[in-house]
Amino acid sequence: MLLPWYLWIKAFHVMSVMAWMAGLFYLPRLFVYHCQVAAGSEESERFKIMERRLLRAITTPAMISSLLFGGLLVSIPGVISWSYGWWDVKVAALVGMFIFHGCCARWRKEFDCDKNTHSERFYRIANEVPTVLMMVIVIMVIVKPF
Repeated sequence: MLLPWYLWIKAFHVMSVMAWMAGLFYLPRLFVYHCQVAAGSEESERFKIMERRLLRAITTPAMISSLLFGGLLVSIPGVISWSYGWWDVKVAALVGMFIFHGCCARWRKEFDCDKNTHSERFYRIANEVPTVLMMVIVIMVIVKPF
């Protein structure tokens, strides 16, 4: 039933993932810059708006649509060969991406309440997490090493 729509679903999945990743790449970078300004300052308030809009208007809807279109893709018979181990690694990395998204939402709330406890360095390191997870996911899906 979905097979005639396969390429459309795949295209929307790729676009959704790109938007999700863009948000997850940029949000921790905003946190790095937010650490550099005084809590309660005009600049801090501007960062709060930017972080909230990025998370709520782009990153979270893109995550949901990625999950929706990805779920549709794997429901099409023959798209996934369930017997190979690459799928398990991809799902584990995807779970890590969802956890990271949740952490970003929590960190944004901490900034919003002027209760950030993490350093600029912490967010610089955190900024690398979605890149590593994305690399694992792409390698598993494209190369299918095992």
